Amino acid sequence: MLAHSSPESPPEPSERADAADIPSLDRLLSDPAFHWLLSRYGRSQVTARLRAHLGEQRREALAGRLDRGALSAEHIAAMVESALEHASRLQLRPVFNLTGTVLHTNLGRAVLPDEAVRAVVQALTAPVNLEFDLAGGTRGDRDGLVEALLCELSGAEAATVVNNNAAAVLLLLSALASRREVVVSRGELVEIGGSFRMPDIMRQAGAKLVEVGTTNRTHLTDYDAAISSRTALLMKVHTSNYSIRGFTHSVSVAELVGLARTRGTIVAVDLGSGSLVNLSRWQLPREPTVQETIAAGADLVTFSADKLLGGPQAGLVVGRNDLIRRLKTNPLKRALRVGKLTMAALEPVLALYRSPEHLAERLTTLRLLTRPCAEIRAQALRLRPLVQQALEEAYEVVDAPMSSQIGSGALPVDLLPSHGLAVRALRRSARGRGGSLRRLEASLRALPRPIIGRIADKTLWLDLRCLEPADEAWFGAQWRQVHP
Repeated sequence: MLAHSSPESPPEPSERADAADIPSLDRLLSDPAFHWLLSRYGRSQVTARLRAHLGEQRREALAGRLDRGALSAEHIAAMVESALEHASRLQLRPVFNLTGTVLHTNLGRAVLPDEAVRAVVQALTAPVNLEFDLAGGTRGDRDGLVEALLCELSGAEAATVVNNNAAAVLLLLSALASRREVVVSRGELVEIGGSFRMPDIMRQAGAKLVEVGTTNRTHLTDYDAAISSRTALLMKVHTSNYSIRGFTHSVSVAELVGLARTRGTIVAVDLGSGSLVNLSRWQLPREPTVQETIAAGADLVTFSADKLLGGPQAGLVVGRNDLIRRLKTNPLKRALRVGKLTMAALEPVLALYRSPEHLAERLTTLRLLTRPCAEIRAQALRLRPLVQQALEEAYEVVDAPMSSQIGSGALPVDLLPSHGLAVRALRRSARGRGGSLRRLEASLRALPRPIIGRIADKTLWLDLRCLEPADEAWFGAQWRQVHP
């Protein structure tokens, strides 16, 4: 809705304007006050917004609430400019992720390293050899841009790329298991983000799910008993977004491969978030790697590029050459393929893994995951006075220890020690404190670069793990626009 200049109470009769006093649209468009708006936004947009504003002024005049001071060309131009700026603001905007979740699905997951950003800008501003073989001068395969690199890093024979890991699983099942059976442990029938469930993906792919074992215990004999002439493959799904503890048993990839070799079937492993390095070398919780899974004999492995790998949204499939060829020739592959921007970002991210000794400095995701807690606490101590000053006496701001999580289904039980700012309202009633915090949280989301935290235990928690030192000044400047 357009802003207008009418006060809360009707103006004095001498200040009141009638509808007849409102200047015409044509007169305003020719006024010098509108020249800059016309050059920036174009006549169509300015005319539409101006017409809507004048209509609102007529309604105000008929209600006896229109101030004569609101009729100057300068004032009307300012109102129209404000409305145009608001309407032209991009919906996809950068935010400060202070939620404590590093790979936040709703906030875009992995932040790309500089090498990937430069490659994307180059692909945006010039033609690229997306499907052109420069050596042979013929049409090429876009997967070929990263296939050799994926094979080098994973130890697989071949690879292909689609738009996310759910798509990778869907393509695999459609190409290899349509109208056939897929054997999966009941304890691995995961639900991934957005309520997409593994049984639903199988149904969509035309595969028949055969559940074996129980929720907490599945044995090799369970798989063996389920294999029939209609079995297309044995599938193992890494339960990266939940953990079952206690009286449990699961079958390893190596054990499943041994059974599959004797029974003449395929083993596919969905690693979910997927990792190309052993994270424990940086004192992070360990996840199974793609290389280990291929080395254990898995025929195909699917995983995400935008989670632990730290790249753009994509689903990666690596494995046997003959099976990858079947995936690439499936009609669904074209519908699920990625564009040039994804390929442009993916290649330099994968290339960083060739130098694992530099990965913690160059790969943004790993840098955020490995930020020392002492460094984050020092940042909190620097920023606390600034935030307290902005919030005045309505809130109490303290630096506090916090626990971050990796996010996006990766290592859901393991937490990372972190630090940040805890903001509490100083009103007496619990209801008043909760309402104040919600209003503050909403005002932070309305900033030019929104600040996203989380409310829990009558406190607004601002975890600073993902606040890069280079962004600290910009973050601080935002608080001067906060009105508690």
